[in-house]
Amino acid sequence: MEEKRVLVTRPFVGICHMQVCAMADVTDEEILVVCNKENPAGTQNGWSKVCRKNDKFWGKMAPVTCAQNPGRKHFMVGC
Repeated sequence: MEEKRVLVTRPFVGICHMQVCAMADVTDEEILVVCNKENPAGTQNGWSKVCRKNDKFWGKMAPVTCAQNPGRKHFMVGC
């Protein structure tokens, strides 16, 4: 069975974020398609942002390597 490139792991982190576990080379578009299909945000823009680095907007939510599979990362997604 083929492993999914993007898996929703925490459907809600607070009210504006969610977490996915994805292949390290995944694109933002791939992540957002899965998030909006499998866990709709319920907002006008849906899930629309993927955190790629720590900054003022995201704080310390940069992607981290998955502990169970080093070829994957955990990404935060925002609406």
